[in-house]
Amino acid sequence: MKSFDVFHYIERHIGQKVLVVIERDFGFEGQLSAISKDPPGIWLSEATAAILRGTLANPLPQVVSREKKSDLFIHLNSVLRIEVLRSGE
Repeated sequence: MKSFDVFHYIERHIGQKVLVVIERDFGFEGQLSAISKDPPGIWLSEATAAILRGTLANPLPQVVSREKKSDLFIHLNSVLRIEVLRSGE
């Protein structure tokens, strides 16, 4: 049986655009540029801070606002979820 490691999953998506959700209403978008095992985290390039909102009609949070940031490191302990975005998003 093959063991699953979150780092293997993340490595497959290096170079792709991702949304990293930190809190229910906040996250970062950017290109996944590198991962680090010690400390465990990811590096985003061309990052933007994203404000997320859900409504009763659409409970899945959507990005409603963005603010440009630079390259940044996000520790995996603070990540709720990582979404790989398609090129049109």
